[in-house]
Amino acid sequence: MARNEELFTAICKGKRNDVETIIKGVLSNGGEAVALLNDSMIPAMRDMGDRFSKNEVYVPEMLIAARAMQAGLAIIEPILVKGGHKSLGRVGIGTVKGDLHDIGKNLVAIMLKGAGYEVDDLGVNCDTAKFDASVKGGTKVILCSALLTTTMPYMKDVVAFFKGTGVKVVIGGAPVTQEYADSIGADAYGGDANDAVKVVDKLLNHAA
Repeated sequence: MARNEELFTAICKGKRNDVETIIKGVLSNGGEAVALLNDSMIPAMRDMGDRFSKNEVYVPEMLIAARAMQAGLAIIEPILVKGGHKSLGRVGIGTVKGDLHDIGKNLVAIMLKGAGYEVDDLGVNCDTAKFDASVKGGTKVILCSALLTTTMPYMKDVVAFFKGTGVKVVIGGAPVTQEYADSIGADAYGGDANDAVKVVDKLLNHAA
């Protein structure tokens, strides 16, 4: 299936109702859910991610696009599961212990889901036990978010906990830097939501 320009544009512009209407219309006419995801929906979110990285769009636009994407995923995910569509891998994401901020984390989670990953969203205030429970469920990559400099140090505890286990730990958030990631031994640093997806792609060998 070629790219559905209507759907692509509706996601980029955050028109959730239009996204739902277009997807339902295509499916009722025999269109395939997996084709919609791979040819139109994922490219739309990647396009938004690239524009976000270039400061051509900002957090509000990204959030409404992500919500429109989420509305579309809610329709096609049951179809994909029923059809045995294989995800690119399972990742766990959460804001670290002591931190209750979730906007950035939610954006990354939706971007990852849109890119084809199974996402275990652990929420906020996550300690090592919470991340470990996700790993026991099959998670291969842990993503830790922090918005506060006071909660950032807990990322070091998470990295230390999974060191030598084969589980990859990616960190990110407003105060976090590549230098900090290097200093605590994290496997990778995600500068923004789009960057986080590319980092996970690389860690799980799905990089383009």
